[in-house]
Amino acid sequence: MHSDLFASENMVKPATAPGMTQQNAKSLKYAVDGECYARQGAMVAYRGDLRFEKQGQGVGKFIKRAVTGEGLALMAVRGRGEVWFAHEAANCFIVDLAPGDALTVNGRNVLCFDPSLSYEIKIVKGAGMAAGGLFNSVFTGHGKLGIMCEGNPIVIPVSPQSPVFVDTDAVVAWSASLQTSLHRSQSLGSMLRGGSGEAVQLRLDGEGFVVVRPSEARPEAAAKH
Repeated sequence: MHSDLFASENMVKPATAPGMTQQNAKSLKYAVDGECYARQGAMVAYRGDLRFEKQGQGVGKFIKRAVTGEGLALMAVRGRGEVWFAHEAANCFIVDLAPGDALTVNGRNVLCFDPSLSYEIKIVKGAGMAAGGLFNSVFTGHGKLGIMCEGNPIVIPVSPQSPVFVDTDAVVAWSASLQTSLHRSQSLGSMLRGGSGEAVQLRLDGEGFVVVRPSEARPEAAAKH
């Protein structure tokens, strides 16, 4: 049987070491020898002796997830084998965190991560419940984190001289050291007249970077079209 489908770049290769690797632009492979964590439902294939178990997050974090709808519902993958993760053909990237690094990630953009990493769901400062609530996951520790982005990501440097303003529906991740606040870019009168659709943004100050996706549409809304 002959087809470009069987080109070498599409064929999987046996893992040479445990851990996370890039399968292609749209998926990651994890060679499990113990355990790893991933978003629920992200497994598209696996081989070997693996078990998939829903991962609890504690009462407080569960409440935040239920209130915002933006939480990080996880599963643990345990055993020995290889598993492939993907989500709706989004672009996938591996972030290698070193000791002392901290990355804030929107829960909807987390794909999988090493068990050596720690994460905590936090409310974004300046974007409390009065603004509808904005809860993201802060990852720290030493290990690899798989994130995804609908479309090609836009990575914008942030400096003390040049704060960056991002749409809260488009933000993917940012340096955890940055300071956040809400910024209103139109007047009350304009909002009462229907507004521009760009009423409130997340302002980021300090030294670091922010990652946004090239779409303001919420993933769940886009999936209906």
